Amino acid sequence: MSGTAGTVHAAGVLYAGRVIGHRGACARAPENTLASIRRAALDGAAMVEVDVKLTAEGRPVLFHDDRLDRTTDGHGPVASATLDMLGALDAGAWFGPEFAGEPIPTLEEAVETILGLGLGVNLEIKPCRGREAETARVVAQVAADMWPTDRAPPVLSSFSRESLAVARDMAPALPRALIADTLPGDWKEAALILGLKAVHLGPKVTAADVAAVTAGGHAVAVWTINNVTRAASLLAQGVQAVFTDDPRVLIHAMDQR
Repeated sequence: MSGTAGTVHAAGVLYAGRVIGHRGACARAPENTLASIRRAALDGAAMVEVDVKLTAEGRPVLFHDDRLDRTTDGHGPVASATLDMLGALDAGAWFGPEFAGEPIPTLEEAVETILGLGLGVNLEIKPCRGREAETARVVAQVAADMWPTDRAPPVLSSFSRESLAVARDMAPALPRALIADTLPGDWKEAALILGLKAVHLGPKVTAADVAAVTAGGHAVAVWTINNVTRAASLLAQGVQAVFTDDPRVLIHAMDQR
């Protein structure tokens, strides 16, 4: 079983391979940077996941936290920073000196890099509070405008149902996935209303959850799995893909099976 072989077709969602690099390859390069995306590709990943937020003026950038402090030399809320302000920050030195000067990429820069590397992508809409609809509109528009029609489409995912509803209306042809720690009791209703193709669940997912979702004709992907045995077990249960911080480890292990 190969982690890189082929594109996995499930309920209309296209997962390029069964191992998805989480925030690029965030165990080996600073998360949500172009360096991390390139590292994932170098390590054999066929698909990456990245988080997208908006700057103060509404430009989409790759970033996970609501604040700048953990992964840059800046401080304060991302939502209060302009693109020019973010462009002056170092998003790599915190991870290691070899990454000093690594910038926070715009979504457009990330898409260009991902396309150039031949990767698939899961764009997680990660809005700051109160910007759920705005963030989804921007992400969906960029994805729809930039992604070639002859490539497997990007997956748009979010914890925010409001964001997914906006993405549905903005770019109905792009597959959508609801993210949740555990399977919501109303997931079937949400899947119908939001037009979901997949559910992305946390590591405590059960075999019964996987069976229920897949029986309903939807794909399941699980985050964030860094243990080879657990990854193999989930895939054997019918999970279509796993997100991992170090895709090299899982891909190598799967290639040996």
